[in-house]
Amino acid sequence: MRIISSDVWITSDTHYNHTNLCLSTTRWDVSTERGLDAVRDFPTLEDMNEALVTNINDHVNPNDWLIHMGDWSFGGFEQIQEFRDQINCKNIVLMLGNHDHHILNNEKNVRKLFTHVAHYEELKVTKSDKHKPENLVLCHYPIISWNGMRKGAMMLHGHQHLKRDDRFGEGRRMDVGICGSPEFRPYHIEEIFAILKDRTSGSHH
Repeated sequence: MRIISSDVWITSDTHYNHTNLCLSTTRWDVSTERGLDAVRDFPTLEDMNEALVTNINDHVNPNDWLIHMGDWSFGGFEQIQEFRDQINCKNIVLMLGNHDHHILNNEKNVRKLFTHVAHYEELKVTKSDKHKPENLVLCHYPIISWNGMRKGAMMLHGHQHLKRDDRFGEGRRMDVGICGSPEFRPYHIEEIFAILKDRTSGSHH
């Protein structure tokens, strides 16, 4: 898969409408600092959902590309459609996460909402045909040793909801989930390139 565009954005684990990820509605134990780190500090579930939509639309333009690394929404078919209908971006690539079974199982009614749906992709991203492409390995789950790792390929994933320095694994591996992103928004691809450019390529074979 190849995208020729400078306007590529990447995110993961939006979990639209997931009550347990919202501090005001969670049933999880958040009595410890680690517990609080697992939820999002919003006064209502509606506020969390609105922030997800607003922070995507404020950055990602309709003709940009948005690569979503999985765990799109909670609550069944209706929530999948509701979240998608509010996002202005026309080009959404979805890497299926462990909570995306409704999308996986319903190609006719749900998969058509996205430009491309897969479990795993190797992607080349370049600004134009004159620029050397960057190689990305995309999967919802982190991969310890990935194709092209020693040659500088970047492994982008979600699933773990990691924040701060915990977002980074060996080599050029990064959790791009929205929980750990600046201002609770998608990353621009150039931002990811800048973050990972000085990290070593890794040693796995």
